[in-house]
Amino acid sequence: MDLWSLADLSTPWSVYTVATLGVAGHLESGPMPIASLAAACGADPDALARVLRHLIGKGLFAEPAPGTFALNDDARGLLDPGLRFGLNLDGFGGRMAFPWSTLLTAVRTGRPAYADVFGRSFWEDLEANPRLAAEFDAIMGPAGHGAPDPEVLIDRSEWSGIHSVADVGGGTGSLLAAVLKAHPQVHGTLVDLPRTVARSREIFEPAGVLDRVTLAPQSFFDPLPGGCDLYMLSKVLDDWPDAEAKVLLARCAEAARPNGRVIVVNGVTPQPAASPELMMLVLVGGKNRTLEEFRALAHEAGLEVTASGRNPNGRFQVECRAIIAK
Repeated sequence: MDLWSLADLSTPWSVYTVATLGVAGHLESGPMPIASLAAACGADPDALARVLRHLIGKGLFAEPAPGTFALNDDARGLLDPGLRFGLNLDGFGGRMAFPWSTLLTAVRTGRPAYADVFGRSFWEDLEANPRLAAEFDAIMGPAGHGAPDPEVLIDRSEWSGIHSVADVGGGTGSLLAAVLKAHPQVHGTLVDLPRTVARSREIFEPAGVLDRVTLAPQSFFDPLPGGCDLYMLSKVLDDWPDAEAKVLLARCAEAARPNGRVIVVNGVTPQPAASPELMMLVLVGGKNRTLEEFRALAHEAGLEVTASGRNPNGRFQVECRAIIAK
């Protein structure tokens, strides 16, 4: 193994740089000489040429004539809007890239050091920057993760007994909208921060489910709306360290008592070891958990695991019910 090549940062930073400059978009109509390309990108011609030649050596972009650059098949992937969101150093992509310099601190302390770079924690940073928050929501929604899967029950036959669903930390509501479209008898409650919930109408209205939605603009660490048959935690629990995750699960247990259930989608694995997910460590201190790790955490929060398995589309999920004191 070539350890120097493994540790080389030149290629990832070059990819982020050309994505931020929009190089692929400028080359979409055909090859360009470096002077014209650099002028269009707002870059230095010599420096940009050096970056592109480095990437060409890795199989990205082409130089069909000396000093003239073009897309190749792999470079066309940089035209994807979702990828450009994630790689834009001037936008949310920078919030995912620059904190990697704090990995050493995170490993030494077990806590994210995001604030060392940006002066605030990750969540505080989003709250203070609406544009970044909107980009984050876009990445977490269909644009970044594809169409949401409304099969949030392991056994789809059990939907006949579900009449109300709360999507806790549901963002702008793309998953809840999909669930409501698939199950016309269900009423939904969207729980997320006010700035995020405020943008949910653009999701619910085109889906034709706006009249079956209640908005709950709040932190999910505060008491949740009670009485729903089902509380969904999708792509949420793995954003948080154990202490915060336990509080969130406890809020769900409180709201679900006595008869509701809580389902966790993403972040729990049946495998003996969880995915390392270093990005979560660096940004927010969150982590994936094995089923046994989750079971212990849920029990401390007042929940017992009642089922786990693959949903009809093959995704692993965990279902819980609140522990009722005897």
